[in-house]
Order: sequence, then C-alpha cells, then structure tokens
Amino acid sequence: MKFLWAVSVLLLSCWRANASTAGFIKSPLSRMKLINDNAELHCEVIGTPIPEVQWWFIEGEEPNETSTQLFDGARDDRVQINATYIAHATSTIHLTSLTLDDSGTYECRASNDPDRNELRKTPKIKWIRSQANIIVIENPVIITEPPEVVNQTSAVLSCNLTDSSLQIKGSYWMHNGKILEDSKSSNANPYTVLKLDKITHSSGGKYECVFMTDPVVQKTIEVKTLPHVAAYKHSEHGNEKDKGVMVCVSHGYPLPIDWTWMKEQDKVQTPIVNGTSDKYEIKSTPNKTTLIVNDLSIEQDIGDYICSGTNEIGMSTDRIHLRVRSRLAALWPFLGIVAEVIILVTIILIYEKRRKPDEITDDDDSGSAPLKSNSTANHKDKNVRQRNSN
Repeated sequence: MKFLWAVSVLLLSCWRANASTAGFIKSPLSRMKLINDNAELHCEVIGTPIPEVQWWFIEGEEPNETSTQLFDGARDDRVQINATYIAHATSTIHLTSLTLDDSGTYECRASNDPDRNELRKTPKIKWIRSQANIIVIENPVIITEPPEVVNQTSAVLSCNLTDSSLQIKGSYWMHNGKILEDSKSSNANPYTVLKLDKITHSSGGKYECVFMTDPVVQKTIEVKTLPHVAAYKHSEHGNEKDKGVMVCVSHGYPLPIDWTWMKEQDKVQTPIVNGTSDKYEIKSTPNKTTLIVNDLSIEQDIGDYICSGTNEIGMSTDRIHLRVRSRLAALWPFLGIVAEVIILVTIILIYEKRRKPDEITDDDDSGSAPLKSNSTANHKDKNVRQRNSN
C-alpha cells in the first residue's frame, strides 16, 4: 500500500513538473525602423497548460532599469496586441507611427504557473523572457530633382541619397505603388535616374525612388497632368417620360476636385446645377460623374450635354449627345410589318380577282373546238357513205 502511495506521489510530482514547463518556439527579432514607419514583433510559446503571454517595454540599464507592461491601445492607441491560445500561445505586437521615443527593448514574457499573477505569492516558476530591440532613426536626406513635375510632356527624375551610413544594396523606381521592372539596379549607388520620354494622363501619378537599405528608404516625386475627361458613351438614348443617364469618367493625376455639367442648345451653354429642381440629378466622385435627367421630353431634352472636370492644373471636357424617342417608337417596327402584310395580301387578292375571267374565257374556247371538229368528221363520213352507195 505504501508502495502504491509512493508511486502516486511520484506520478503527481512528474505531472506537476511537466505542467509547469513553458518554452519559446519563436522569439521576437530586433528591428531598425524610420520615423513614422510601423514595426511588428512576434513570439510563440508552448507548454501545458498553454502559457499566458505578455509584452513589456524595458527602459534604462540595470540596476536602474524600469519595466512597463504594454496593453492593447497603449501609447495613444498606437500599440495593438493580437494573441491566440489554441495549440500553443502566439502573440504579436504592432507599433504604428513610430517616434524616437519608441526606441528601446521589448520583452515577450510567458508563464503557465497558476500563481503567476498572484501578487501575494511568489511563482514557483518565474516568467520566461525573450527580448528584441526596436531602433528608430531619422529619415535620411534624399534630394529629388525636380521636386514635382507639373503639366510637362517629358521629364527626367532623379534621387540622391545623402548623409547616410546605411549600406545600399541597390535601387528601383515605383509608379503608383507598382515596381518598374526596367528600373531595378543592384549597384550600390546613392544616385538613381528615371526618364519619362512622353508624359500622358496614364503616366502621371506618384513616382518613388527606393533604395534597398535596412530599413528601406524612399522619396516621392509627383507628376501632375491635366485631367483626362472622357464620356462613357458619346451618344445616349432615352424614351420619353423615362430617365436619361449620362456618365463621364476621368483618369490621370491628380483627379478632378470639381465636376460641372452644361447643356448646349443653339451654341449656347447653360449650366446645370444639382438640386435646383427635380429635373436634374448629379452624382460625382473624384474619378466619375453622372447626370440623371428625369421625365425626358422630346421638345426640351434632346441635345448635347458637356461634362467638365477640374483639378489643380486645369480643366478638361467632353460631350454627350442625348436622343429622346417617343414611347410609341417601339411600335413602329410592328406597325410597319403589319402594313407590309396588308399591302401584300391586297395585291394578291387584286391579282387573283383579275386573273379569273381570263381563265374562264380560255376554258370555253378550248371546249368548243372539239365539237366543231367532230361535226366536220361526221359530215365527211356521210359523204363517203353516199359515194359508196352510188
């Protein structure tokens, strides 16, 4: 009996020892970031039961260092912490809009001791810890030439990375967030150039020179053009009493900040103001404008409508011709077919009516001919018989 009791105590002790074991399977890695960048640290811990994970910020050096626990929403909501406890514990801390004060040591702590958060008791197993540093540095100076391009037909863009101790592994250019493959270079050159031989509305936008350093540094040059306004359809149709819808879209950079519509009649353009009456309704976004004409009228609404988009560079226009059809317009093809059928039937009846008397005359003539022929033959037979009798 004592032996069984001893075995039970031993097994319970082993279970307790196993239950209190926690260990890192992924530790956070140090990061170097620029001011206003975002940073992310991640750690994963195993143990039975699944350990709790906390994040702490360490300031100073021993023995004068201080620790501050970080919670979701700390630092004016710039700290976000996501954690999961399924097969094992995982936790990620996100820091946004970094400042120089965010530089320091960040510690991932984990423990599955039942008394880990009890202030009156000392945990049997202390919190295990893994640290990583986040270093926030000033943005290196990049001199761009020109600072921006405004309504030009061609341009040469250049960037010069100056006063930087960061190691350069290459560079490339981006246009509106997309890498320009032809611009990639593996040269450790702090100077890079991009030529724009022909600037159109499709080539306008934000160009970024990117230097492959750690962390990556980049600078933006804006290429601005007139808005390219185009009608979705240059000819629109509508039925009387229905709604007429006309759409214009814009491409280029920057997009229009103002849209206007005008109706042209006898070479006189009249502005259309949204909300002044129930006749017109205008809906606009930076890249699209829609004009809705209610209760279409053949007498009033047929004509040309002009859409105009304006950005900080200038204005561009396009026009749409609106045609209004009668509500009976859809019946005309059917009525035309019916009229053709009536005319065709009338012609057939007239033709048949005129043709019947001629056919009757012809039949009478053909029927009398055999009678005449038979009479002549009988007469000849009589003459032959008379000769024979003589």
